[in-house]
Amino acid sequence: MTENPVFHGWYADPEGAVFQQKYWIYPTFSAPFGKQLFFDAFSSNDLSNWVKHEKILSTDGVSWIKNALWAPSIIEKDKKYYLFFSANNIQNDNQLGGIGVAISDNPAGPFKDLIGKPLIDKIINGAQPIDQFVFLDDDGQYYMYYGGWGHCNVAKLNKDLMSFEPFGDGEIFKEITPENYVEGPFMLKRNNKYYFMWSEGAWTGPDYCVAYAISDSPTGPFKRERIILKQDLSIGTGAGHHSVIKGKGKDEYYIVYHRHPLTEKDGNAREICIDKLTFSKDGHIQPVKMTKEGVRRKKL
Repeated sequence: MTENPVFHGWYADPEGAVFQQKYWIYPTFSAPFGKQLFFDAFSSNDLSNWVKHEKILSTDGVSWIKNALWAPSIIEKDKKYYLFFSANNIQNDNQLGGIGVAISDNPAGPFKDLIGKPLIDKIINGAQPIDQFVFLDDDGQYYMYYGGWGHCNVAKLNKDLMSFEPFGDGEIFKEITPENYVEGPFMLKRNNKYYFMWSEGAWTGPDYCVAYAISDSPTGPFKRERIILKQDLSIGTGAGHHSVIKGKGKDEYYIVYHRHPLTEKDGNAREICIDKLTFSKDGHIQPVKMTKEGVRRKKL
């Protein structure tokens, strides 16, 4: 078994991916905002033994990052790696920050700023520009889901991955906020259904959790089904801001998430864990059982 947490240190908001026949995790470095100025990444051949790649993105690569760098999201296109990130925790449209994008030839970085400024730097439809997730649909269309402050937007990315194209009605950012949404959106497509997931509650608190909805369209509507990941007082609290890794098996999925150890009270004391994500026969996501053991070692 792999054992949770999967690696040492305080990290959060993990983005799981598969590149170059390896599993990868890109987390937030969990610290006070003023110290949260870089990303590390971790790679593994078997979900158990993880190699740390230090400071794949930092203020050395993105000059406008001042504080609060978090929630990485990464995608590969044409042998290039595009790392989207949130920075500076902007509170209004007059502050510099929001969602940026950096690029590298290597999933281990180093990543450099692609456009020299934020990709989204305004509060649109009430959504703070944070917690972006980039999703590639089967038809080749890239979508970005993002938003804090209880609002979620979706936008269509152009193929250059550094600009947006309007929807058919002329809108660029569509609000798709489901019931109880707070932050941390994630999209998974399975059997032609779109599973939209998000985090609810306060990230520093014990009740942080993950819920989901199902739709026939990547833009919804998304009707909330139920919570699938939440605290277990025998294991840990504040379980949330997750992603999903697809294994090589037909229905092999792993949920990657952070949680607070029972021994810690500091909101930044978060650790990265992996457990199984399973589905019922009728296509609903089963409640996740948090474990200390983690998942079985599995090579790609």
